[in-house]
Amino acid sequence: LTAYTPYQPEVSQGTLAATFEFQTVIARLTGLAVANAGMYDGASACAEACLMALRATRRRRVVVDGGLHPDWRAVVATYLAGCGAEVADHAGEGPPAADGETAAVVVQSPDFLGRLRDLTGWAEAAHGAGALLIAASDPLSLALVRPPGAWGADIAVGECQPLGLPLAAGGPYLGYLAAREALVRQMPGRIVGRTVDRRGNPGFVLTLQAREQHIRRARATSNICSNQALMATRAVIHTALLGPRGLARAAAACAEGAAHLRACLLDLPGVEAVGGPPHFREFCLRLPVAAEPFVAAMAERGLLAGVPLSRWWPERPKELLVAVTERRTTADLEAYVAAARAVLEATP
Repeated sequence: LTAYTPYQPEVSQGTLAATFEFQTVIARLTGLAVANAGMYDGASACAEACLMALRATRRRRVVVDGGLHPDWRAVVATYLAGCGAEVADHAGEGPPAADGETAAVVVQSPDFLGRLRDLTGWAEAAHGAGALLIAASDPLSLALVRPPGAWGADIAVGECQPLGLPLAAGGPYLGYLAAREALVRQMPGRIVGRTVDRRGNPGFVLTLQAREQHIRRARATSNICSNQALMATRAVIHTALLGPRGLARAAAACAEGAAHLRACLLDLPGVEAVGGPPHFREFCLRLPVAAEPFVAAMAERGLLAGVPLSRWWPERPKELLVAVTERRTTADLEAYVAAARAVLEATP
């Protein structure tokens, strides 16, 4: 196995077949017509989706909702700075008021704080101004909630690490990107198609290669000439083994575990909620003490307690982002609550 897709359209049928299956999984999860062979990660997928929107609409502004992961927002700004485009921030709960200069509106659900957003009206607001809607989602959540395509999203992006990819010092990971069929020629990266040979046998080929830099470098839609095909293969094996019901059970385990842990932690003295439900796997709390020393004390007890929001917002020193995955048992959650109680009681 290799982490690269081939350049010749028809070679390595096994790799192409696995990549085609990955594209099929992503297209079905997102409710959109076509997906590519994968991106470097969720942040690069989001930024490339914004570049797609700039090309498709010939406009120069992207509106980013405040719920987008701040690191993703920084990557989007870096990508767009190179082509002279503007990134505007939106802080409200409802859809922003797009105008004639807006190429796309970017929204994330579940958002950075884990909240499941009601995207009713977002597509209509964007489309009414001639802009596209880009929806970022945890792919595992899509086994449980309404997919981006059903909300009217034009492009869906996300990070595939939850689909069975290991934590390995920050990578390699895998991003997904899916879109409406009308946007297929603006998509970055490789696309594998299914066809038949002259004898009628099914086969797989790299298709629409004129978009790529090894064909027409100056007019390429992207400079991605390889992708995380090995990670895509692992992700599609993981999803195939689980199946639709298994994915839904894993997603439900995340949501139920997060709801249970959140409720237990809110019973501790001085702990407050930041934002209301519904949540998927993440939720945010305001502690009665600073979050960074709390996390350090929990680590001494063998627990990864979460991420202090002061990492991105220094003015929020007591707020903590906590995540619960399908791997956490009830005993794990009870151990977290007991340790948190002990740490808070011991902190002056």
